[in-house]
Amino acid sequence: MNRRENNSQNLSYPLELPCGAILKNRIIKSAMSDSLADGEGDPTEAQIRLYERWAEGGAALSIIGEVQGDPRFPEKPGNLVLGKNSDLVKLSSLARRASIEKAHIWPQIGHGGALSYPLISQPKGPSALNLGGLQCAGMSVSDIKKLPDFYIKAAELAKEAGFTGVQVHAGHGFLLSQFLSPLFNRRSDQYGGSIEARCRIVVEIINKIRDVVGPSFPIGIKINSSDQLEGGLTQEDSLEALRILDKTSVDLIEFSGGTYFPGAASSSDSSSEGPYFVDFCQKAQLVTSVPLVATGGFKKRADALDALASGSVDIVGIARAMILNPSLANDWLTNRAGDPVFPRFESPPPGGITAWYTMLLTALGTDDEKSFSLDLTSAIQQYEERDEQRCEKWRRRFRV
Repeated sequence: MNRRENNSQNLSYPLELPCGAILKNRIIKSAMSDSLADGEGDPTEAQIRLYERWAEGGAALSIIGEVQGDPRFPEKPGNLVLGKNSDLVKLSSLARRASIEKAHIWPQIGHGGALSYPLISQPKGPSALNLGGLQCAGMSVSDIKKLPDFYIKAAELAKEAGFTGVQVHAGHGFLLSQFLSPLFNRRSDQYGGSIEARCRIVVEIINKIRDVVGPSFPIGIKINSSDQLEGGLTQEDSLEALRILDKTSVDLIEFSGGTYFPGAASSSDSSSEGPYFVDFCQKAQLVTSVPLVATGGFKKRADALDALASGSVDIVGIARAMILNPSLANDWLTNRAGDPVFPRFESPPPGGITAWYTMLLTALGTDDEKSFSLDLTSAIQQYEERDEQRCEKWRRRFRV
């Protein structure tokens, strides 16, 4: 059956990816920076348990956010690292326990670029920048040509450890998103200028990963529908990028939006009602046959059903709602429970909401969410103290 002859209208309908892998239903746990690695790039028991819980809860696929191939450019010191120093035993335990019940588990392989954590990095992006609160050095052509090696090695290790696929992170303002965006990418060589040139390194990375993982191992990608910033990636550019990606062997394309630019509101903190990117995916369906995911704003089961029934998306991506209820997928699949109740925060401080949800993730990983009672200020304090402690461990392990 052509996948768009019946775009499920049913959350339990399986989805076959172009590589032949099967996602058992139409709900994925989208990537979030869980910040639960040990400060040396390896999984903790809490992180392993967290993804096991989402698998138990019915998610067809969980994606581990911000997994680094190059420890010199992390998003945070709580990120996983897939590299030569990685603990394969712990990674294998994570992959095994997170893939029970026929669930998929994919690391989201990324590079912080200009947004690398400055306390353990010297940020470097496609172009040297000094924009408000964002400063970084520019990459040389030699630097760019070395990038695929880190993604390749990370993908090879992921497959060896037993992960069931990988996602390439090209969204939310991190390195590959920076290459796609004219706001960050001001190069005039083969990696800058036209959207084709700005996509070049992304295509090279996908093609080289495919060469090493083989034809049946899923490769996904996450990109912005737009940067939601003046001078950044537009929807028109994103659709052109999609036409280019359609010629690669990518198996699943996830759309989100917004960029973590200093001073700019992230899309995940939006107060908008309903899913954010379904309308864009409707346009995207016209230019690709690759299955599409929209992530952002799915808070109600009815919204997920409507998005699938419209044919705009092939699968829905859920993030914070799955923190509030790690069994949300099973609940929505069986329609046996209501939608999650989202907390409301009055005048939240910058970063407060993200810190609160991240600390709640920690509670989920220790099966202690019922006693979680942090306010935003306390969540920020604990979150920042933990990162500070991990920075020293990161420096010792990776000598940065």
